[in-house]
Amino acid sequence: MNTIVRPGLDELVTDIDRIAARRMPLRETAFAVADLLRAGLPGLDILTEEEREGSPDGYVSKPLYCQDDFSIVSVVWRPGQGTIIHDHVSWCAFGILSGIEYETLYRDMGDHLVEIGRAANMPGEVSGFAPPGDIHKVQNTSSEIGVSLHVYGADVAKLGSSVRRVYDLPVRA
Repeated sequence: MNTIVRPGLDELVTDIDRIAARRMPLRETAFAVADLLRAGLPGLDILTEEEREGSPDGYVSKPLYCQDDFSIVSVVWRPGQGTIIHDHVSWCAFGILSGIEYETLYRDMGDHLVEIGRAANMPGEVSGFAPPGDIHKVQNTSSEIGVSLHVYGADVAKLGSSVRRVYDLPVRA
């Protein structure tokens, strides 16, 4: 899937491509792409009305553009839907279009996880992160359907997902 599949993504793809081509450290790349999203986060109209409905079976992650260096993915969450605890294959920058993505961050202590932070990401907010230190779970805690745009530093069409590993360790204080 190496073509632009959405109207309105042309400029964003070009700008992300320029950042990715600089081959900066992962964290710097994530923050640079987050800055780019902050300056011009697309609106909900990047998805069709049907795509914005999500699924009663769980959150829906849909690649909108993929190439070797990065992918742009929409994530649609109905109220209460969320992920399991996981980390990622590479850097990520994301922006919230609707809903509230409540994120809980963890540190891997070997035989257990420790919660190290929480954030309620609101519409219009943008953030970025990179491994290591990207262990988290996310849940839509709002009463409306949540939509977010994620940019991953990998080709999720080839990999099938941006998730590197899921964690089934106990969480201790």
